Amino acid sequence: METNEHGSMDLSSSERNPGSGEMREIEEEGRTSPGMIVPRPIGANRRREGKERSDRESRSLAERNRSDGGEASETASQEEPGGFNVGNPEDLKPEDRIPPRIEDWLEALKKESGLEASFDVQVRQMTFGDKRTGFFFLSCMIKDTAMTEILKRLSQLDPESLRLGQSALKSFFEFYLPAIQVTVTSSMTKMIEDVMVGNAALYVDGEPTVLIIDAKQYPSRTPDEPVLEKVVRGSKDGFTETLLMNVALVRRRLRDPHLRFEIAKVGTRTQTEVAIGYVEDVADNKLVEAVRDKIQAVNIDGIPLADKQLEEMTVKTDWNPFPLVRYSERPDVVSSHLMNGSVAVIVDTSPSVMLLPTTFFDLIQHAEEDRQNPFIGTYLRWVRFFGVLSSIFLLPLWFLYAENAWLRPHWLWFLGADKTGDLPLILQFIMVEIGVDLMRLASVHTPSPLVTAMSLVSAILIGDIAVKTGLFINEVILYMAVAAIGMFATPSYELGLANRIVRLALLLSAFVFKAPGFIAATAIITIWLAMTRSFNSPYLWPFIPFNAGGMLQVLLRRPLPKNKVRPSLNRTKMNRKQPAGS
Repeated sequence: METNEHGSMDLSSSERNPGSGEMREIEEEGRTSPGMIVPRPIGANRRREGKERSDRESRSLAERNRSDGGEASETASQEEPGGFNVGNPEDLKPEDRIPPRIEDWLEALKKESGLEASFDVQVRQMTFGDKRTGFFFLSCMIKDTAMTEILKRLSQLDPESLRLGQSALKSFFEFYLPAIQVTVTSSMTKMIEDVMVGNAALYVDGEPTVLIIDAKQYPSRTPDEPVLEKVVRGSKDGFTETLLMNVALVRRRLRDPHLRFEIAKVGTRTQTEVAIGYVEDVADNKLVEAVRDKIQAVNIDGIPLADKQLEEMTVKTDWNPFPLVRYSERPDVVSSHLMNGSVAVIVDTSPSVMLLPTTFFDLIQHAEEDRQNPFIGTYLRWVRFFGVLSSIFLLPLWFLYAENAWLRPHWLWFLGADKTGDLPLILQFIMVEIGVDLMRLASVHTPSPLVTAMSLVSAILIGDIAVKTGLFINEVILYMAVAAIGMFATPSYELGLANRIVRLALLLSAFVFKAPGFIAATAIITIWLAMTRSFNSPYLWPFIPFNAGGMLQVLLRRPLPKNKVRPSLNRTKMNRKQPAGS
């Protein structure tokens, strides 16, 4: 039994009817007696299929030409979505056109892509149906199994299998190439860029175009538990360094047909893929356009450090220590923000996703609060707020009261120090701050089996020996430890580091200018944050400008049935998350 152009068995009505002319032809070729069939070469089947397909499609094309006009119909068929859409090569610059001779094509690859100079840049030349072809790919990023299946399929072609009067490349595209995602290009630059991403390019001698086959396979890892956003209950899968997998993790949780992921490339050399995600009928169009325009306006040779470099090129943080975007390693957090009207920016090779816009209060909320019931979630949120405030104000306030006892209220009689040690208090605080940072850096760069030992040695050196020698006093170690715990309790790592800088600034202000300096520094930092904007959104919203509903959402982890509206900060198209009568 024969196979059709898709590789399946051909059960046409003529073969099912033994009395038809087709059946008599088959009997003459291979049937010796009723019920027995002699196998025939694949080429015979292919020749017959090619002739039938050519006649069938010629009749269909003639009917379309008669009904719609030849040129209009042909143009429409070329522009059919998902079809063989080829632009006019004459519109390209001469140096950007694909050479029609395979020898010239190979020479161009040697000059432009490093063929024969780089071991992983390869071209596999083969002949399919008397047509010389070449597969251009990177051996380190191509999927061997997919390419092997393509070669097996094409190797069965014979010269008569290709349609007469149609380009061989178009026949490959429409009938013989067993690949899902295939595009066509006439640009040499576009072809090389697509291959550098990991695709394969199929070139046919004599054709000014190539087929781009999506058969890439990046080095990747399976989703693991997020490092910075761990939860007691909830999913344990976090983002990876592969963009497609990160998009799949979000779509698995947000199966909305209005969810959009626009793709862009950043960097003339790195060609880093960036996906802009948003819910079309929820997100503000101006916000989406602002993010899209800023990403498209980036003009740089590359962003090998992925999302952080993209943030600096788009958000323009300059010397501002506070993060103006929120990074998340959790797909459920990203999905929740998308439903609230935020825009997600996913950068290839990064295991975290940027969320825009963001506020100071977004950065101090954690997924664990939503994994508990409303009462416990509210309690955990307030404890976290206390830790964040302690990491900023505890040390400067204690230093201010210790140096100026007359400022201390009576009910805070326990604050202060009877002995100040051999070093001034301000110098003790600065040395302890630097010591904590050194321990944090050492723990990052120390192998995991040695981290515990390193922490114990550091704690003994700073907490015991330093006090006994008189360099530090016990109160400095105590309050510094509380402030450090508050910093580590801050969900955003970037915000925790920024709060440490603010703490040092308040300490120095209290040391130099006493109480007026502390008050002035606090006011200046607050005003500065109030004037800061993240993609045209106030950074201290809903505190400044004050929004009662938004502030209630910040202070309380409200029950889900009571949480019916989206934050007004995002200016969403659909404000309500639940029907009005629910």
